[in-house]
Amino acid sequence: MTSSGGGWLPHGYHLDPHSHIQGQLVYAAAGTLATTTERGTWVAPANRVTWTPPGFVHSHRFYGRTDVRLLTIPVGLCGGLVAHPSVFAVSPLLRECLLALTDRQRFRPGAYERLLAVAVDELADTPEQSLHLPEPRDDRLRAATDLLHADPGRPAPLAELGRAVGASERTLSRLFHTELGMGFHRWRTTLRIHHALAHLANGLSVTDTAMACGWSNPSSFIDAFTEVVGQTPGRYQAGLRDDPK
Repeated sequence: MTSSGGGWLPHGYHLDPHSHIQGQLVYAAAGTLATTTERGTWVAPANRVTWTPPGFVHSHRFYGRTDVRLLTIPVGLCGGLVAHPSVFAVSPLLRECLLALTDRQRFRPGAYERLLAVAVDELADTPEQSLHLPEPRDDRLRAATDLLHADPGRPAPLAELGRAVGASERTLSRLFHTELGMGFHRWRTTLRIHHALAHLANGLSVTDTAMACGWSNPSSFIDAFTEVVGQTPGRYQAGLRDDPK
């Protein structure tokens, strides 16, 4: 998976850790993509595209039957984009560029390069919209986040997690902010949204997904999901079902 192109991948398909000497955009035109590096995991449903700069070791996992599009970005164009893995919103123009660049077999001389430049310009002008879940380095914080990874719906407050891993609530709260750049509740919500995207792609209902991921009722889940993902869970799941086979 080192060159530009596209194809369908089955639910749960996993690509082992690897790196590229050039940059890479991965777009799930249908389905959902998760990209993991040592800095954490980024998730991109069909309204977002992942960006991995040259040299970053990363792996991919796909949720739902995924129409995946890979686009190699030459090193000379990478300077116009951020120097770390990220996720960007996909505008209508960017979507059409990505589809054309990965669909067409033939281009007029220079046309591919011009269209690629348009795609990069679109990304350079688009704010990051990262569904990013950073991973900790501190052993105490990692022990706490491991408990949440194992059970995203775990209702335990931070103080209870602290007792389980041998750290005070105050210490864990400080570590979430200093190491992960966000508070405990925001990190846990992002984790739950990651799991919700996978559950929905696997056919679980919105209500059952809400319960499995720790929300007390479907309406609060719908609100949180919509705020983070940019569409309701029902619309996201309907889009997966409606994709052509």
